[in-house]
Amino acid sequence: MATKLRLGPLPKQQAVKLTISVPAQLKDDLERYAAAHSQLYGEKVDAAALIPHMLERFVATDRGFRRDRRGA
Repeated sequence: MATKLRLGPLPKQQAVKLTISVPAQLKDDLERYAAAHSQLYGEKVDAAALIPHMLERFVATDRGFRRDRRGA
């Protein structure tokens, strides 16, 4: 299994509910990623718990978005 994942241990934070639909293949990939994350960090986590952290990291590292946000 993976020795290092881009997403590290999950911080505790307040959440709001957001409902989305994803392709079946992405759901399967997210579930496999959650299993790898659980094995690596020794804490059971499901895909739904990972998605907000993945999206947060994606937005934070998007150079175009950061550039536009600074200009606003």
